This record gives sequence, structure tokens and C-alpha cells, in this order.
Amino acid sequence: MAKAKEEWIAVAQKALKKAYVPYSHFPVGACLVTKQENIYQGINIENASYGLSNCAERTAIFKAVSEGERDFEHLVIAGNTLQPISPCGACRQVMVEFFEQDMPVTLIGEHGAKKEMTVEQLLPYSFIGQDL
Repeated sequence: MAKAKEEWIAVAQKALKKAYVPYSHFPVGACLVTKQENIYQGINIENASYGLSNCAERTAIFKAVSEGERDFEHLVIAGNTLQPISPCGACRQVMVEFFEQDMPVTLIGEHGAKKEMTVEQLLPYSFIGQDL
């Protein structure tokens, strides 16, 4: 598992080079792994109308879901930040929609800073479908 996790981190870090960030110059990469070991890479994609931009983790999740995936094992998010990158609130809510509460999420910073959390730790007391 450790070797696989290092490969997933490398996929997320390689995605940084593909990010479309002409406005913020803040690239983010993601690697989403399914329980069947399929890998979906995500990048952040900006738009001149900032609200129409999309984060790397949501790009990876939406790519996987659009391909019929529903069983996820791990998410890695990488950024060029000093500390491990922190996902935004919108991404955390999307994670809650599609991932189990105990699924691990690895956050990676620029110089190897790393933090592993669960979805529940990222968004405790979250709003879920049963709340509707």
C-alpha cells in the first residue's frame, strides 16, 4: 500500500503542470483512486469569471462519477503550498456526497509536507442527503 500511495502522490504532483491557472497562478493537482484501482487525475481549471472555475479534486471526482464510478478508496490533493494544501469548502461538501466518511484524503505541500485525514475530519457534522 505504501508504494501505491507514493504512486498516487506522484500522479497528483504531475497534474500540477497541467493546471489551467492563468489568473491565480495557483496550480492544484489531484489523484482519485477507486476500490477497483482505477485512477482519475484532476486539475484546477480557472475561468475569467472566477465563479465558473473548478477545483482539481472536483474535476477528478466528476470525471470518475461521469464514468460510472461510485466506490472510492483514496484521494490525494497536491499544491505548491508550504503546508499540506487544504481543500475548499465546496470540495469538502462534494467529497461528503461521494465518499465514505472514513475514506483517507492525503494533502501534499510543495516540499513534501504531508497530512492524512478522513473525509469526516475534513468536514465534521456535514450536510448529507438524509438531511433533506
